[in-house]
Amino acid sequence: MLKAGVKAPDFRLQDKDGNLVSLSDFKNKKVVLYFYPKDSTPGCTKQACSFRDNFDTFKSKDMVVIGISKDSVKSHERFAQKNELPFILLSDPDLDAIKAYDVWQEKKLYGKLGFGVIRTTYIIDENGIIEKAYDKVKADKNVGEILEYIG
Repeated sequence: MLKAGVKAPDFRLQDKDGNLVSLSDFKNKKVVLYFYPKDSTPGCTKQACSFRDNFDTFKSKDMVVIGISKDSVKSHERFAQKNELPFILLSDPDLDAIKAYDVWQEKKLYGKLGFGVIRTTYIIDENGIIEKAYDKVKADKNVGEILEYIG
């Protein structure tokens, strides 16, 4: 996991509509960048819906919310539509951003060791520097922690 104080790696990935989106597109804005394991799973849906339910608060603070997983553009489109997600979801099937942010790690799932995305959230400041990093976050607690931090 990357630590606070370092430059956030830029990326260029497709959103749910197939448009290319880069972190650098959001210069002069704070970005909540969250990495999650998989669309439409219970924990990931809970986390995404919590961002949805608090989206107006982030927007009122001029913050952009971006979720990244290795799921396909089509999967993101279905996930966003089904759950009425108003924020950006980016597809990273080649793990470019996922690895750049050091969230592709060995983990245990159902008693088996394997590699996967470690649920991680970064707050990136207006200059592209990681201001705050949350690792191994709990899907149902993450947004509350961020809201408490940003006041």
